[in-house]
Amino acid sequence: KKKKPKLLNKFDKTIKAELDAAEKLRKKGKVEEALRAFEALVNQYPQSPRARYGKAQSEDDLAEKMRSNEMLQKAINTYDEVVSLPNVPSDLIKLSLKREADRQQFLGRMRGSLITLQKLVQLFPSETSFKNDLGVGYLLIGDNSNAKKIYEEVLSLTPNDGFAKVHYGFILKAENKIAESIPYLKEGLESGDPGTNDGRFYFHLGDAMQRMGDKEAYKWYELGYQKGHFASVWQRSLYNVKGLKAQPWWTARETGYMELVKSLEKNWKLIRDEGLAVMDKKRSLFLPEDENLREKGDWSQFTLWQQGRKNENACKSVPKTCALLERFPEATGCRRGQIKYSIMHPGTHVWPHTGPTNCRLRMHLGLVIPKEGCRIRCAQENRTWEEGKVLIFDDSFEHEVWQDAETYRLIFIVDVWHPELTAQQRRTLPAI
Repeated sequence: KKKKPKLLNKFDKTIKAELDAAEKLRKKGKVEEALRAFEALVNQYPQSPRARYGKAQSEDDLAEKMRSNEMLQKAINTYDEVVSLPNVPSDLIKLSLKREADRQQFLGRMRGSLITLQKLVQLFPSETSFKNDLGVGYLLIGDNSNAKKIYEEVLSLTPNDGFAKVHYGFILKAENKIAESIPYLKEGLESGDPGTNDGRFYFHLGDAMQRMGDKEAYKWYELGYQKGHFASVWQRSLYNVKGLKAQPWWTARETGYMELVKSLEKNWKLIRDEGLAVMDKKRSLFLPEDENLREKGDWSQFTLWQQGRKNENACKSVPKTCALLERFPEATGCRRGQIKYSIMHPGTHVWPHTGPTNCRLRMHLGLVIPKEGCRIRCAQENRTWEEGKVLIFDDSFEHEVWQDAETYRLIFIVDVWHPELTAQQRRTLPAI
């Protein structure tokens, strides 16, 4: 049974009745009254840590009620004040700093949160859960190397810490140490420890196993699906809108974007010729795929729109293609997608992988397609490209690509909003 935290020092025990009365108001949801009561106590007893903590919690509650970042910043400051008072019970210090760090992260103040978490670790060096939180703090600012050191430290002290294991495995996978990452991710998930039941860990464990040719990957995908992290074993995107029609392959009619498809197919030679001119003239405009999706080979892309933003410079090189697309906001305004040329050279294999969101569909227009040797699999069905024809699939389903032809393959990729998203969702969904 969890021990109840000790939140009162000797002085606070003498004003327990007043503290309890204020806390009762807070728990009943009378946030403004609670805040006034705790402010009065702080004014009367400025040395009381529990009154100060109650004030911070009330500000925190009020910030949520008002949806006010300004009020939340006040709460953060008050949590910080608690710790600087004399004779603060250690349980109260822990609660205050943990909540302060959490609220800082919520506001996007990652570096401030990191400083708070470092303070926690310095004050309570034997508590591995604080080290684990600090590791997450480093990951949130993209400092994987310091996060890695923290988790190595935790695992040297508590080798069976599941939380540290999944995060350590996650870091190894990001470093492309695929085989090494598997036991950490697997054992961490098997531990069932708090904080391990996260779709990203199932996603990366399955992906690592697939890359090592281990068929057990699908067992983990199935488990991730059962736990509600994935829409299905095949559809494993993590940033989703529930209830959208889900199928790997689509027809133009099903999407409702017939005009766009017709326009792409009618103008495919224009799009191809502008792409070829850029390719011949300035190879450097095509940048190598950088998401570590290739097992082998040469695959580059030239991006015109990213997250609904037009790349004006890129469009100067292919002006007619960009002018053509301006008429289709379902594509140019798709903040969860891109519009780009994609060139893949012979001997390329793209690992099975899944896009990040079910909110888009992906169109592939064939521009230069070798007679044989190129294919794409989405879920359990293989297809091939044709010059001047659009293929449409939902890239939140697992897909894989092989390029075993004699010459390069050039296609034009256009992402569009999933047709079932409302106008409001299209306006307000955050970019990916």
